[in-house]
Amino acid sequence: MHLDSASRRRSGGFTLIELMITVGIVAILAGIAYPSYTDYLRRGRVQEAPTNLSDFRTRMEQFYQDNRVYTATDGSCGVALPTNKTFNYACNAPTNQTYTATATGTGLAAGLVYSVNQRNDQTTTCSSCAWNFSGTQTTWVLRKP
Repeated sequence: MHLDSASRRRSGGFTLIELMITVGIVAILAGIAYPSYTDYLRRGRVQEAPTNLSDFRTRMEQFYQDNRVYTATDGSCGVALPTNKTFNYACNAPTNQTYTATATGTGLAAGLVYSVNQRNDQTTTCSSCAWNFSGTQTTWVLRKP
């Protein structure tokens, strides 16, 4: 039994052109899917800042009700700051009657800064963040505008 040359070529596997087309299709799909996936991860992690700042504000108001000031005896804000991996938290209390708490993003949330004060003024600042808006918004921005 003798195989002709066409049968030998088919049993040998894929051609280089077929492999290159497959690699090209996979690369195009990955190029479309990866930005969407990272934005999905960013939106999930960004939720932590407003949630933690809202909780912090509630605890600050409870502290104020008990002490009639927002600052502790050492001059810091009256309650402990939240902690997590995506945001760094800070509190500034220039007077006993005012404070501003901020959450500064790291990693996927880099460039985003959320803040809240004693009047519950909520702001979002984006400086070279991945959501391509700049300046300060007077609300908490939780997704790409």
